[in-house]
Amino acid sequence: MSKIISPEDRQKYDQIFMQVVQSVQAEAQETQPQAPGTLAQMFHREQLTEALQGCAMLIAGWNEGRVDDAGVKRAATALRGLGLRDLAERIENLVRIDEA
Repeated sequence: MSKIISPEDRQKYDQIFMQVVQSVQAEAQETQPQAPGTLAQMFHREQLTEALQGCAMLIAGWNEGRVDDAGVKRAATALRGLGLRDLAERIENLVRIDEA
């Protein structure tokens, strides 16, 4: 279930939300396959695509006034697959953005 964000909180936290998502996207795109070879490249490309699509889902949800749970899960799972546990945790923490 997605978490609804009030219009006031959305406006208040918009810059923070977008900074987190954009920095995660940028850092993920800078990664390289964890092993040599075609299979590793294919896996890396697939995980990167999943992470970026999850981030796109988050942005789309945010624009509708919610933190999209499916986007969080998709992005976080893919980021962990890329070995980016800290970025996955940053994405997961977006659910609590209005609890600061």
